[in-house]
Amino acid sequence: MDVNRTTTGNFARRFFLAAIAVFAAAAAIAVLLALSFPPREQAALRLPPAFAATTALLIVVSAALVRAVHCVRRERQRPFRRSLAAALVAGMLFVGVQGFALMCLLSSRTPVDAQTGALAFVFVFAAMHGMHVTIALLFLLFVTLRASADRYDHEYFWGVTITGWFWHALGIAWLAILAVIAIAV
Repeated sequence: MDVNRTTTGNFARRFFLAAIAVFAAAAAIAVLLALSFPPREQAALRLPPAFAATTALLIVVSAALVRAVHCVRRERQRPFRRSLAAALVAGMLFVGVQGFALMCLLSSRTPVDAQTGALAFVFVFAAMHGMHVTIALLFLLFVTLRASADRYDHEYFWGVTITGWFWHALGIAWLAILAVIAIAV
C-alpha cells in the first residue's frame, strides 16, 4: 500500500470532519444568538448591530493571520499554530454571527422595503460576502490542519500567506459593502 495515499486519505477525512464541526459550531452560534436575542420587526430598515461584531471579527482574523505569517517566517511554530487557531475560531464566530445578522435582516420587512427593494439589496450583498467568507474559512481550516502536520516552515509558508491575503481582501470588501449599504439605507 502506498504510504502517500494513506496519508492523503487520512488528511481528507480529518479535513471533512473538521469542516463539518466548524460549520456545525457556526450554525449553533447563529441559533443560540437567535434564541437569546430574537429578531423582531422594525419600523424601518436598519443594519443589525451584529454587523459591527462581524466587522471586528474580520479584523481579528486578519490580525491573527498577519501574526501567523510573522511567526512562521521566524520558525516559531507554537505561536504560529496558536495564531492560526485564533483566526479559525474568529472566522467560525464570524460565520455564526453573520448568519444571525442575516436572520435579523430578514425579520425587518417593512412596506417601504417592499417598494424600494432595499432589504433585498442589503441581504444579497451580505449573503454574497458570507458565502465568500465560508470559502475563506475552508482555506483557513486547510492551512490550520496542514500546520498541525508540520507542513509549514520558514522556507515554505505560501499557503498561509495566500490565505491571509484572501481574508484581508474580504475585510476590505466588507467595509466597501457596509459603505454601499449605508448609502442605500
